[in-house]
Amino acid sequence: MRKLTQEEIAARRLTLGELQRVPRHPIYAVLDNIRSMWNVGSIFRTSDGARVTKVILCGITAQPPRPQIEKTALGSVESTPWMYYRETMDAIRDLKARGVRILVLEQTDESVNLFDLAVEFPVALVVGHEVWGIQEAVLAEADYAAELPMYGVKHSLNVAVAYGIAVYELVRQYQGKITAGGLVSGQRPGEQGKSALGARGPYLPSVPLNE
Repeated sequence: MRKLTQEEIAARRLTLGELQRVPRHPIYAVLDNIRSMWNVGSIFRTSDGARVTKVILCGITAQPPRPQIEKTALGSVESTPWMYYRETMDAIRDLKARGVRILVLEQTDESVNLFDLAVEFPVALVVGHEVWGIQEAVLAEADYAAELPMYGVKHSLNVAVAYGIAVYELVRQYQGKITAGGLVSGQRPGEQGKSALGARGPYLPSVPLNE
């Protein structure tokens, strides 16, 4: 075993041009009043890696361009579609009207372990304020409520960390539904049929949310 060189790693990445021609995972990120711009930037970077359809910024969540966002986003704002809603509930209503299921990552009396949850796509992953969490009105519209298991003293994770774990679990589940003939994460046009994760199942297209 050896570490890949920076050149080898770069050769495996999609270019911005190639990114425009491959399907995105039918996953939306909804940021409900995220306070920290560093968390927003980190979520952008993770969203680029997971190739989500869109990041939806809501309420007090800061919007690019901001140097604090870029500090952790590291250019991923340019490769990740995003939009802003003043009210989170307006975003939720628009998503549901387009058939997108709503998954809130929150500790509620009905939350289940995320890793025990089978999700239908397309889906919007909602994360909330670092202290107060997700708004009650948003919880009332959720199709799923999930939480991450905690095995120590602390009852929760940093919101950007929790988002990263959750969104990659959703990508894992989605890639389990892709046929051998579909494009999967990390592939370039012309590489159909080469499954990065050996995934099988029906390909489900992403559902664009109008600007």
